[in-house]
Amino acid sequence: MKYGSTRGTIKNISFSQAVQMGIASDGGLFVPLNNVRFDSVNLAELSTMSYDNLAKEIIKKYASDFSDNQITQCVNDAYCKGNFPKENPAPVTKLNDTLSVLELWHGPTCAFKDMALQILPKFMVNSLRMSGNTNEIVILTATSGDTGKAALEGFKDVEGIRVIVFYPENGVSEMQKTQMVTQEGNNVSVVAVNGNFDDTQTEVKKIFGDKEFAEKLNDKGFELSSANSINWGRLLPQIIYYYHAYFSLVSKSEIELGDKVNFVVPTGNFGDILACYYAMLTGLPVNKIICASNDNNILTDFFKTGVYDSRRDFMTTISPAMDILISSNLERLLYDISGNDDKYVSDLMKQLKQEGIYSVDKKILTKLSSIFWASYAKESETMDTIHNIFKDYNYLIDPHTAVGINVYDKYVISTGDMTKTIAVSTASPFKFNKSVAIAVLGPTEVEGMTEFEMLDVLADNTGMEIPEPLRTLNSKKILHTRVCEKDEMKQVVSDILSL
Repeated sequence: MKYGSTRGTIKNISFSQAVQMGIASDGGLFVPLNNVRFDSVNLAELSTMSYDNLAKEIIKKYASDFSDNQITQCVNDAYCKGNFPKENPAPVTKLNDTLSVLELWHGPTCAFKDMALQILPKFMVNSLRMSGNTNEIVILTATSGDTGKAALEGFKDVEGIRVIVFYPENGVSEMQKTQMVTQEGNNVSVVAVNGNFDDTQTEVKKIFGDKEFAEKLNDKGFELSSANSINWGRLLPQIIYYYHAYFSLVSKSEIELGDKVNFVVPTGNFGDILACYYAMLTGLPVNKIICASNDNNILTDFFKTGVYDSRRDFMTTISPAMDILISSNLERLLYDISGNDDKYVSDLMKQLKQEGIYSVDKKILTKLSSIFWASYAKESETMDTIHNIFKDYNYLIDPHTAVGINVYDKYVISTGDMTKTIAVSTASPFKFNKSVAIAVLGPTEVEGMTEFEMLDVLADNTGMEIPEPLRTLNSKKILHTRVCEKDEMKQVVSDILSL
C-alpha cells in the first residue's frame, strides 16, 4: 500500500512515512493510493473475530511495510493490556428495534479518540525505528477537547517523542480542561489559546506549513508530526470499530451478514465519519451515513447545497468537540469522490483559504447525496434528547451522542427509512456531566455545584457508575497553566523546545 497527498505533489510513500509526517508538505492529507476490498467470503471470516484480531486483519491491508509481528505487537499493546475492557473495548447497546449505540468511550480518557490514540504511538515508534530517523518527533496538536487528552495519554513518556497540545481556553468543558492541565509525563506540554478551535487548528496548520520553521527544527534535531485525524495513522484504527459494530449486530441476530445498516455519526472535523466512509469503500454493507452537526451546521449546509461557506459566526455549544467550521478531513472525501483529482481538491482548498468558501459541482453533490444525509440539532433539542433517552430507556448519553440521535430521528421522519441504524457514541456522559445533569435532573437540582460535585449527584440519581479516570480527576495537581494568543503559538513551540 502506497500513500499520496490529496493535493498531488507527494506520491508513493509508505504507511510508516505517512504516519511520521502526519500532514504533507503541500498542505494536503495523505490517502491510500490502492483499493482495499473485503468480499462476502472475507466478511464471513472477519465476522467471528475478536476486536484485536479484527484490527490486525484490517491494519494489515493498509500498513504493508509493517511485518505481521509489528502489527500484532501494536494491536496487543493498544487493546489487550488493560486500557479497555477485556471482553469488549467497544460494546454495542440496543435501544430499540431499529437503533443501537456503539460506545466508544471505555478507554483511559473516556472518549472515542482513545480507540485510535492508544495505537498511534505504537505506529509512530515502529515507523521511527524502520526509517532510522534520529530526530525527536514533536506531536503538535490542536484539540477541541478530546484529542488533546487522548494524545497526551497515549504518547506520555514515549521515548523519542514530545507532545504539545493547544486547546481553546473557553472552548472545552471543565472536565476536558482538567484532564489536560493535570496531565503527567516528562514529554508533554499543554497550552491554552485565547480563541476558538478553528483559530487554534489554523495556526497549527500554519506551523506545519512553515518551511523555514521546519528547517530550524531540523537543525535542532526535531521534526513535527500530528495526532489529529489529519494523520492517517490516527484515522485508520477508526475504520475497525465500524466493522466491529456491524458484526456485533450480526452476532446478536439483529441482522443477517450482508444486510445493510445506517450509521449516524456526530462530527466536527469529519474524521470519525470519514472512517465510516472508508469502511463502506472496503466492503462494509452501509446503506446511509448520517452526518450529525450541532449549531455549527456548516456540514449540513454543504451536503444539502454543495457550498462550503465558513464565513459565519462560530457557535460555542454544549457539544464542544463539534464546534468547528473548518472540517479538515472533508478534503479526503472530496479527493475520493472526485476520482482522485488532486488539482480539483487543491483549487477548492485554495479558495477556502483565500475566500472562506467553495462549492462543488452538481456531479460531486449528487454522488455525496447518494451516500450521506445531513442535519443538525439545536441546543434545546440536544438537551431534550438527553432527557428523553434517559426517560425512555434508562440510558445516559453525552451531548455529542444526543446530537447524533436527534438527527437520526429527523432522518427517519424525513425519509421513512427504518433500516437498522448504529449511532456512534463518542464520549462518556460523565465527561459532560453539567449538561447531562441539567438535562436529566433539572437545573435546580445542580445549581451552585461544581462539575466534580455533579459527578456524584448524577451517578446517585441515575444508578450509573462514574468512570475511574474521571472519579479521581479533581484530586490531581494542575501542572499546565500557560495561556497564549493565537499568533504567539509558534513562539510557544520554540520556547518549549528551547530553539
